[in-house]
Amino acid sequence: MDIRIGVTHSSRDISLEVEGDEKSQAAVRKTVEEALAGKVEVLWMKDKRGREVAIPAEKIAFVEFGAPDGERRLGFGA
Repeated sequence: MDIRIGVTHSSRDISLEVEGDEKSQAAVRKTVEEALAGKVEVLWMKDKRGREVAIPAEKIAFVEFGAPDGERRLGFGA
């Protein structure tokens, strides 16, 4: 699952590719919902390569969930 997160006062979005089954994807969505509801101050996300990203919850402009299969990729290794 691809996740794109917009951050206020930033011209670039944060793009992550998260792998896992539907249960782990549901957990990711729940974590995002908690951050948007103000239950946590920092949204921690981990991509399939093990990279961790911390985003202040108050700076999140939008979160977009998508399937990586439907998107056309360009370049080597696509």
